[in-house]
Amino acid sequence: MHGAEPAEKSAGAEKAAGPEQEAPPRAGWRRLLMDTRPLRSSGFRHLWSSTTVTAVGSQLTAVAVPKQVYDVTGSSAWVGYSSLAGLVPLVIFALWGGAVADSMDRRKLLLVTNAGIAATSLFFWIQAAAGARSVPLLMVLLAAQQACFGINAPTRSASVARLVPASELPAANALISTVSATGMVFGPLLAGALIPLIGLPELYLIDALALCAALVAVWRLPPLPPLVAAGQGAGAPRRAGLREVAAGFRYIAAHQVLLLSFLADIVAMVLGMPRALFPQLAATAYGSWGEGFALGLLFAAIPLGVVAGGLLSGTFSRVRRHGLMVIGAVIAWGAAVAGSGLSGSLWWAVAFLALAGVADMVSMVFRGAILQSVATDEMRGRMQGVFTVVVAGGPRLADLLHGTAGSVLGARTAVTGGGMLVVVAMAALALAMPALRRYRAA
Repeated sequence: MHGAEPAEKSAGAEKAAGPEQEAPPRAGWRRLLMDTRPLRSSGFRHLWSSTTVTAVGSQLTAVAVPKQVYDVTGSSAWVGYSSLAGLVPLVIFALWGGAVADSMDRRKLLLVTNAGIAATSLFFWIQAAAGARSVPLLMVLLAAQQACFGINAPTRSASVARLVPASELPAANALISTVSATGMVFGPLLAGALIPLIGLPELYLIDALALCAALVAVWRLPPLPPLVAAGQGAGAPRRAGLREVAAGFRYIAAHQVLLLSFLADIVAMVLGMPRALFPQLAATAYGSWGEGFALGLLFAAIPLGVVAGGLLSGTFSRVRRHGLMVIGAVIAWGAAVAGSGLSGSLWWAVAFLALAGVADMVSMVFRGAILQSVATDEMRGRMQGVFTVVVAGGPRLADLLHGTAGSVLGARTAVTGGGMLVVVAMAALALAMPALRRYRAA
Protein backbone atom coordinates (compact mmCIF):
# COMPACT_ATOMS: atom_id res chain seq x y z
CA MET A 1 0.00 0.00 0.00
CA HIS A 2 1.38 3.42 -0.92
CA GLY A 3 0.76 6.14 1.68
CA ALA A 4 -1.79 6.27 4.47
CA GLU A 5 -5.40 5.29 4.55
CA PRO A 6 -7.64 7.54 2.46
CA ALA A 7 -9.11 9.16 5.59
CA GLU A 8 -5.63 9.88 6.83
CA LYS A 9 -4.58 11.42 3.55
CA SER A 10 -7.30 14.00 3.76
CA ALA A 11 -6.50 14.96 7.34
CA GLY A 12 -3.79 17.40 6.36
CA ALA A 13 -6.15 19.34 4.14
CA GLU A 14 -7.95 20.95 7.10
CA LYS A 15 -6.82 24.54 7.49
CA ALA A 16 -7.95 28.02 8.28
CA ALA A 17 -8.95 30.42 5.57
CA GLY A 18 -6.02 31.70 3.60
CA PRO A 19 -4.77 32.07 0.05
CA GLU A 20 -4.80 28.73 -1.72
CA GLN A 21 -4.21 29.78 -5.32
CA GLU A 22 -1.03 28.15 -6.52
CA ALA A 23 1.77 30.54 -7.37
CA PRO A 24 3.49 29.89 -10.70
CA PRO A 25 6.44 27.51 -10.28
CA ARG A 26 9.82 29.15 -9.95
CA ALA A 27 12.24 28.56 -12.77
CA GLY A 28 15.97 27.87 -12.87
CA TRP A 29 18.15 28.36 -9.82
CA ARG A 30 15.32 29.96 -7.83
CA ARG A 31 13.76 26.51 -7.41
CA LEU A 32 16.78 25.54 -5.31
CA LEU A 33 16.17 28.24 -2.71
CA MET A 34 13.85 28.18 0.29
CA ASP A 35 10.25 27.51 -0.66
CA THR A 36 8.31 30.50 0.70
CA ARG A 37 4.83 29.54 -0.54
CA PRO A 38 3.45 29.05 2.99
CA LEU A 39 4.12 32.71 3.77
CA ARG A 40 1.27 33.61 1.40
CA SER A 41 -1.05 32.45 4.19
CA SER A 42 -1.49 35.33 6.65
CA GLY A 43 -2.11 32.91 9.54
CA PHE A 44 1.11 30.99 8.95
CA ARG A 45 2.96 34.26 8.41
CA HIS A 46 1.97 35.41 11.91
CA LEU A 47 2.94 32.05 13.44
CA TRP A 48 6.29 32.05 11.65
CA SER A 49 7.05 35.67 12.57
CA SER A 50 6.43 34.92 16.26
CA THR A 51 8.93 32.05 15.99
CA THR A 52 11.42 34.31 14.22
CA VAL A 53 11.22 37.00 16.92
CA THR A 54 11.89 34.54 19.76
CA ALA A 55 14.44 32.29 18.03
CA VAL A 56 17.43 34.37 19.10
CA GLY A 57 15.93 35.73 22.34
CA SER A 58 15.24 32.26 23.74
CA GLN A 59 18.86 31.33 23.15
CA LEU A 60 19.97 34.29 25.27
CA THR A 61 18.14 32.78 28.25
CA ALA A 62 19.44 29.30 27.31
CA VAL A 63 22.97 30.67 27.72
CA ALA A 64 22.24 32.94 30.70
CA VAL A 65 20.73 30.29 32.99
CA PRO A 66 23.68 27.83 32.98
CA LYS A 67 26.09 30.79 33.14
CA GLN A 68 24.37 32.14 36.25
CA VAL A 69 24.19 28.69 37.85
CA TYR A 70 27.92 28.21 37.26
CA ASP A 71 28.72 31.70 38.56
CA VAL A 72 26.83 30.96 41.78
CA THR A 73 28.10 27.42 42.38
CA GLY A 74 31.38 27.13 40.47
CA SER A 75 30.24 23.59 39.60
CA SER A 76 29.42 22.06 36.22
CA ALA A 77 27.52 19.33 38.07
CA TRP A 78 24.96 21.92 39.19
CA VAL A 79 24.64 23.06 35.58
CA GLY A 80 23.73 19.48 34.73
CA TYR A 81 21.22 19.29 37.59
CA SER A 82 19.55 22.46 36.34
CA SER A 83 19.22 20.92 32.88
CA LEU A 84 17.47 17.93 34.44
CA ALA A 85 15.18 20.30 36.36
CA GLY A 86 14.06 21.66 33.00
CA LEU A 87 13.79 18.31 31.21
CA VAL A 88 11.35 16.64 33.63
CA PRO A 89 8.56 19.26 33.38
CA LEU A 90 9.19 19.57 29.64
CA VAL A 91 8.45 15.86 29.15
CA ILE A 92 5.41 15.82 31.44
CA PHE A 93 3.81 18.97 30.11
CA ALA A 94 4.57 18.19 26.45
CA LEU A 95 2.59 14.95 26.73
CA TRP A 96 -0.26 16.57 28.64
CA GLY A 97 -0.07 19.78 26.62
CA GLY A 98 -0.61 17.86 23.39
CA ALA A 99 -3.91 16.59 24.79
CA VAL A 100 -4.84 20.11 25.89
CA ALA A 101 -4.05 21.40 22.38
CA ASP A 102 -6.54 18.86 20.99
CA SER A 103 -9.27 19.98 23.37
CA MET A 104 -9.38 23.79 23.05
CA ASP A 105 -8.70 26.71 20.72
CA ARG A 106 -4.98 26.48 19.91
CA ARG A 107 -4.66 30.23 19.41
CA LYS A 108 -5.82 30.85 22.99
CA LEU A 109 -3.47 28.20 24.30
CA LEU A 110 -0.54 29.76 22.42
CA LEU A 111 -1.39 33.15 23.92
CA VAL A 112 -1.49 31.74 27.47
CA THR A 113 1.73 29.74 27.17
CA ASN A 114 3.64 32.50 25.36
CA ALA A 115 2.61 34.87 28.14
CA GLY A 116 3.80 32.30 30.70
CA ILE A 117 7.20 31.97 29.04
CA ALA A 118 7.52 35.79 28.89
CA ALA A 119 6.60 36.05 32.59
CA THR A 120 9.29 33.56 33.61
CA SER A 121 11.89 35.47 31.57
CA LEU A 122 10.79 38.64 33.37
CA PHE A 123 11.23 36.91 36.75
CA PHE A 124 14.66 35.68 35.62
CA TRP A 125 15.57 39.32 34.98
CA ILE A 126 14.20 40.51 38.34
CA GLN A 127 16.14 37.95 40.38
CA ALA A 128 19.36 38.57 38.44
CA ALA A 129 19.03 42.35 38.68
CA ALA A 130 18.38 42.04 42.42
CA GLY A 131 21.62 40.07 42.84
CA ALA A 132 19.90 36.88 44.02
CA ARG A 133 22.22 33.89 44.30
CA SER A 134 19.65 31.15 44.79
CA VAL A 135 20.10 28.06 42.64
CA PRO A 136 16.78 26.55 43.85
CA LEU A 137 15.00 29.71 42.65
CA LEU A 138 16.68 29.44 39.26
CA MET A 139 15.67 25.78 38.98
CA VAL A 140 12.05 26.56 39.91
CA LEU A 141 11.88 29.32 37.29
CA LEU A 142 13.50 27.06 34.70
CA ALA A 143 11.02 24.28 35.48
CA ALA A 144 8.10 26.70 35.11
CA GLN A 145 9.45 28.02 31.83
CA GLN A 146 9.98 24.54 30.40
CA ALA A 147 6.50 23.49 31.51
CA CYS A 148 5.03 26.39 29.52
CA PHE A 149 7.26 25.52 26.57
CA GLY A 150 6.19 21.88 26.83
CA ILE A 151 2.59 22.94 26.19
CA ASN A 152 3.47 25.66 23.66
CA ALA A 153 5.65 23.56 21.34
CA PRO A 154 3.11 20.84 20.39
CA THR A 155 0.35 23.46 20.14
CA ARG A 156 2.42 25.55 17.74
CA SER A 157 3.36 22.56 15.57
CA ALA A 158 -0.18 21.16 15.53
CA SER A 159 -1.47 24.54 14.30
CA VAL A 160 0.62 24.51 11.11
CA ALA A 161 -1.60 22.00 9.28
CA ARG A 162 -4.60 24.29 9.88
CA LEU A 163 -2.85 27.28 8.31
CA VAL A 164 -1.32 25.95 5.07
CA PRO A 165 -2.39 23.42 2.41
CA ALA A 166 -1.16 19.87 2.92
CA SER A 167 1.11 20.14 -0.14
CA GLU A 168 3.03 22.98 1.56
CA LEU A 169 3.68 21.27 4.90
CA PRO A 170 7.31 20.36 4.08
CA ALA A 171 8.00 23.96 3.04
CA ALA A 172 6.31 25.31 6.18
CA ASN A 173 8.36 23.01 8.42
CA ALA A 174 11.55 24.05 6.61
CA LEU A 175 10.77 27.73 7.22
CA ILE A 176 10.19 27.17 10.95
CA SER A 177 13.18 24.86 11.39
CA THR A 178 15.48 27.30 9.59
CA VAL A 179 14.74 30.26 11.85
CA SER A 180 14.99 28.02 14.93
CA ALA A 181 18.40 26.72 13.82
CA THR A 182 19.54 30.25 12.97
CA GLY A 183 18.73 31.25 16.55
CA MET A 184 20.77 28.30 17.82
CA VAL A 185 23.77 29.52 15.82
CA PHE A 186 23.66 33.27 16.43
CA GLY A 187 21.90 33.39 19.82
CA PRO A 188 24.82 31.95 21.82
CA LEU A 189 27.29 34.08 19.85
CA LEU A 190 25.26 37.19 20.62
CA ALA A 191 24.99 36.20 24.28
CA GLY A 192 28.74 35.76 24.51
CA ALA A 193 29.27 39.18 23.00
CA LEU A 194 26.64 40.95 25.14
CA ILE A 195 27.47 39.56 28.60
CA PRO A 196 30.70 41.59 28.93
CA LEU A 197 28.98 44.70 27.57
CA ILE A 198 25.58 44.84 29.30
CA GLY A 199 25.68 42.07 31.91
CA LEU A 200 23.72 38.89 32.54
CA PRO A 201 20.39 40.36 33.79
CA GLU A 202 19.81 42.28 30.58
CA LEU A 203 19.93 39.07 28.52
CA TYR A 204 16.82 37.91 30.37
CA LEU A 205 15.16 41.28 29.79
CA ILE A 206 15.83 41.17 26.04
CA ASP A 207 14.26 37.72 25.87
CA ALA A 208 11.20 38.90 27.82
CA LEU A 209 10.72 41.89 25.49
CA ALA A 210 11.08 39.67 22.42
CA LEU A 211 8.45 37.29 23.80
CA CYS A 212 6.08 40.22 24.38
CA ALA A 213 6.56 41.24 20.76
CA ALA A 214 5.83 37.66 19.69
CA LEU A 215 2.55 37.80 21.60
CA VAL A 216 1.34 40.46 19.17
CA ALA A 217 1.93 38.09 16.23
CA VAL A 218 0.16 35.23 18.03
CA TRP A 219 -2.77 37.53 18.82
CA ARG A 220 -3.25 38.09 15.08
CA LEU A 221 -3.67 34.36 14.37
CA PRO A 222 -7.15 33.23 13.32
CA PRO A 223 -9.18 31.21 15.85
CA LEU A 224 -8.12 27.55 15.85
CA PRO A 225 -10.90 25.71 17.74
CA PRO A 226 -11.10 21.89 17.64
CA LEU A 227 -12.63 20.60 14.43
CA VAL A 228 -15.79 18.53 14.74
CA ALA A 229 -14.84 14.86 14.46
CA ALA A 230 -17.05 12.26 12.86
CA GLY A 231 -19.78 11.15 15.28
CA GLN A 232 -19.38 14.18 17.54
CA GLY A 233 -21.79 17.04 17.91
CA ALA A 234 -20.60 20.59 17.28
CA GLY A 235 -20.66 21.35 21.01
CA ALA A 236 -19.25 18.05 22.26
CA PRO A 237 -16.72 18.77 25.03
CA ARG A 238 -13.21 17.36 24.83
CA ARG A 239 -11.13 16.30 27.79
CA ALA A 240 -7.38 16.41 28.36
CA GLY A 241 -6.66 13.82 31.04
CA LEU A 242 -4.57 10.68 31.34
CA ARG A 243 -7.08 8.72 29.26
CA GLU A 244 -6.62 11.14 26.37
CA VAL A 245 -2.82 11.01 26.68
CA ALA A 246 -2.97 7.19 26.63
CA ALA A 247 -5.26 7.37 23.59
CA GLY A 248 -2.49 9.27 21.81
CA PHE A 249 -0.02 6.44 22.36
CA ARG A 250 -2.60 3.89 21.17
CA TYR A 251 -3.09 6.01 18.07
CA ILE A 252 0.65 5.89 17.34
CA ALA A 253 0.72 2.11 17.80
CA ALA A 254 -2.21 1.73 15.39
CA HIS A 255 -0.56 3.84 12.66
CA GLN A 256 2.70 2.24 11.64
CA VAL A 257 3.87 5.24 9.60
CA LEU A 258 3.68 7.46 12.67
CA LEU A 259 5.43 4.89 14.85
CA LEU A 260 8.25 4.50 12.32
CA SER A 261 8.71 8.26 12.02
CA PHE A 262 9.32 8.42 15.78
CA LEU A 263 11.63 5.40 15.69
CA ALA A 264 13.64 6.98 12.85
CA ASP A 265 14.34 10.03 15.00
CA ILE A 266 15.23 7.90 18.01
CA VAL A 267 17.69 5.88 15.89
CA ALA A 268 19.30 9.05 14.52
CA MET A 269 19.56 10.99 17.76
CA VAL A 270 20.23 8.32 20.39
CA LEU A 271 22.78 6.36 18.33
CA GLY A 272 24.25 9.19 16.29
CA MET A 273 24.23 12.56 18.12
CA PRO A 274 27.93 13.07 19.04
CA ARG A 275 27.80 16.42 20.89
CA ALA A 276 28.83 14.95 24.28
CA LEU A 277 32.15 14.01 22.68
CA PHE A 278 32.94 17.46 21.28
CA PRO A 279 34.92 18.62 24.36
CA GLN A 280 37.03 15.45 24.29
CA LEU A 281 37.60 15.76 20.54
CA ALA A 282 38.56 19.42 20.89
CA ALA A 283 41.06 18.59 23.66
CA THR A 284 42.62 15.50 22.09
CA ALA A 285 42.09 15.00 18.37
CA TYR A 286 42.04 18.68 17.35
CA GLY A 287 43.87 20.35 20.22
CA SER A 288 46.56 21.71 17.88
CA TRP A 289 44.01 24.21 16.54
CA GLY A 290 43.32 25.55 20.03
CA GLU A 291 40.82 23.80 22.25
CA GLY A 292 38.34 26.69 22.44
CA PHE A 293 38.42 27.34 18.69
CA ALA A 294 37.92 23.67 17.85
CA LEU A 295 35.09 23.30 20.38
CA GLY A 296 33.21 26.30 18.98
CA LEU A 297 33.48 25.00 15.42
CA LEU A 298 32.30 21.52 16.38
CA PHE A 299 29.24 22.84 18.22
CA ALA A 300 28.36 25.28 15.43
CA ALA A 301 28.76 22.81 12.54
CA ILE A 302 25.46 20.89 12.79
CA PRO A 303 23.25 24.00 13.29
CA LEU A 304 25.01 25.70 10.37
CA GLY A 305 24.22 22.67 8.22
CA VAL A 306 20.58 22.84 9.32
CA VAL A 307 20.42 26.49 8.27
CA ALA A 308 22.05 25.73 4.92
CA GLY A 309 19.57 22.91 4.31
CA GLY A 310 16.71 25.27 5.09
CA LEU A 311 17.98 27.96 2.73
CA LEU A 312 18.14 25.36 -0.06
CA SER A 313 14.91 23.60 0.90
CA GLY A 314 13.40 24.30 -2.52
CA THR A 315 15.45 21.34 -3.73
CA PHE A 316 13.34 18.87 -1.75
CA SER A 317 10.21 20.52 -0.32
CA ARG A 318 7.98 19.40 -3.23
CA VAL A 319 8.95 15.70 -3.04
CA ARG A 320 5.97 13.43 -2.32
CA ARG A 321 7.88 10.34 -1.19
CA HIS A 322 8.07 11.60 2.39
CA GLY A 323 8.86 8.18 3.85
CA LEU A 324 11.83 7.54 1.58
CA MET A 325 13.13 11.04 2.28
CA VAL A 326 13.12 10.34 6.03
CA ILE A 327 14.91 7.01 5.55
CA GLY A 328 17.49 8.53 3.20
CA ALA A 329 18.05 11.53 5.47
CA VAL A 330 18.64 9.39 8.58
CA ILE A 331 21.07 7.13 6.70
CA ALA A 332 22.86 10.21 5.32
CA TRP A 333 23.03 11.63 8.86
CA GLY A 334 24.66 8.45 10.14
CA ALA A 335 27.13 8.30 7.27
CA ALA A 336 28.12 11.95 7.75
CA VAL A 337 28.58 11.48 11.51
CA ALA A 338 30.76 8.42 10.85
CA GLY A 339 32.74 10.48 8.34
CA SER A 340 33.37 13.15 10.96
CA GLY A 341 34.71 10.51 13.35
CA LEU A 342 37.07 9.17 10.70
CA SER A 343 38.40 12.64 9.86
CA GLY A 344 41.90 13.41 11.01
CA SER A 345 41.45 17.08 10.11
CA LEU A 346 39.28 19.50 12.09
CA TRP A 347 37.96 21.09 8.90
CA TRP A 348 36.93 17.76 7.40
CA ALA A 349 35.19 16.85 10.67
CA VAL A 350 33.32 20.17 10.63
CA ALA A 351 32.38 19.69 6.97
CA PHE A 352 30.95 16.23 7.65
CA LEU A 353 29.03 17.53 10.69
CA ALA A 354 27.60 20.32 8.53
CA LEU A 355 26.45 17.69 6.02
CA ALA A 356 24.87 15.84 8.94
CA GLY A 357 23.03 19.07 9.76
CA VAL A 358 21.65 19.26 6.22
CA ALA A 359 20.43 15.67 6.54
CA ASP A 360 18.90 16.50 9.92
CA MET A 361 16.96 19.38 8.35
CA VAL A 362 15.55 17.07 5.64
CA SER A 363 14.58 14.50 8.25
CA MET A 364 12.88 17.14 10.45
CA VAL A 365 10.93 18.56 7.51
CA PHE A 366 9.46 15.27 6.34
CA ARG A 367 8.92 13.72 9.77
CA GLY A 368 6.98 16.84 10.69
CA ALA A 369 4.97 16.68 7.47
CA ILE A 370 4.10 13.02 8.09
CA LEU A 371 2.88 13.77 11.61
CA GLN A 372 0.83 16.76 10.48
CA SER A 373 -0.78 15.01 7.51
CA VAL A 374 -1.31 11.44 8.73
CA ALA A 375 -2.77 12.39 12.11
CA THR A 376 -6.29 13.77 12.19
CA ASP A 377 -6.74 17.23 13.69
CA GLU A 378 -8.16 15.85 16.93
CA MET A 379 -4.91 13.91 17.44
CA ARG A 380 -2.29 16.33 16.12
CA GLY A 381 -1.59 17.98 19.45
CA ARG A 382 -0.86 14.67 21.14
CA MET A 383 1.33 13.52 18.25
CA GLN A 384 3.32 16.74 18.46
CA GLY A 385 3.60 16.31 22.23
CA VAL A 386 5.26 12.93 21.75
CA PHE A 387 7.40 14.48 19.01
CA THR A 388 8.57 17.18 21.44
CA VAL A 389 9.52 14.55 24.04
CA VAL A 390 11.45 12.51 21.47
CA VAL A 391 13.29 15.55 20.14
CA ALA A 392 14.17 16.77 23.65
CA GLY A 393 14.96 13.39 25.19
CA GLY A 394 16.84 11.68 22.36
CA PRO A 395 19.95 13.93 22.41
CA ARG A 396 20.12 13.73 26.20
CA LEU A 397 20.16 9.92 26.08
CA ALA A 398 22.80 10.22 23.36
CA ASP A 399 24.93 12.37 25.68
CA LEU A 400 24.91 9.57 28.26
CA LEU A 401 25.56 6.81 25.70
CA HIS A 402 28.29 8.60 23.76
CA GLY A 403 29.95 10.02 26.84
CA THR A 404 30.27 6.53 28.30
CA ALA A 405 31.46 5.01 25.01
CA GLY A 406 33.95 7.83 24.46
CA SER A 407 35.57 7.30 27.85
CA VAL A 408 36.05 3.59 27.09
CA LEU A 409 36.75 3.48 23.34
CA GLY A 410 38.02 6.97 22.62
CA ALA A 411 36.09 9.88 21.15
CA ARG A 412 36.73 9.30 17.42
CA THR A 413 35.93 5.60 17.68
CA ALA A 414 32.70 6.32 19.53
CA VAL A 415 31.61 8.94 16.96
CA THR A 416 32.40 6.65 14.02
CA GLY A 417 30.71 3.65 15.61
CA GLY A 418 27.60 5.64 16.47
CA GLY A 419 27.23 6.88 12.90
CA MET A 420 27.67 3.38 11.48
CA LEU A 421 25.09 2.02 13.93
CA VAL A 422 22.60 4.62 12.65
CA VAL A 423 23.12 3.48 9.05
CA VAL A 424 22.70 -0.21 9.92
CA ALA A 425 19.74 0.29 12.26
CA MET A 426 17.81 2.58 9.90
CA ALA A 427 18.39 0.31 6.90
CA ALA A 428 17.24 -2.72 8.92
CA LEU A 429 14.15 -0.85 10.15
CA ALA A 430 13.22 0.22 6.63
CA LEU A 431 13.59 -3.32 5.29
CA ALA A 432 11.75 -4.99 8.16
CA MET A 433 8.81 -2.55 8.24
CA PRO A 434 8.02 -1.25 4.73
CA ALA A 435 5.20 1.14 5.68
CA LEU A 436 7.51 4.14 5.94
CA ARG A 437 9.38 3.61 2.67
CA ARG A 438 6.03 3.15 0.86
CA TYR A 439 4.44 6.27 2.27
CA ARG A 440 3.57 9.05 -0.18
CA ALA A 441 2.02 12.41 0.61
CA ALA A 442 -1.51 12.94 -0.60
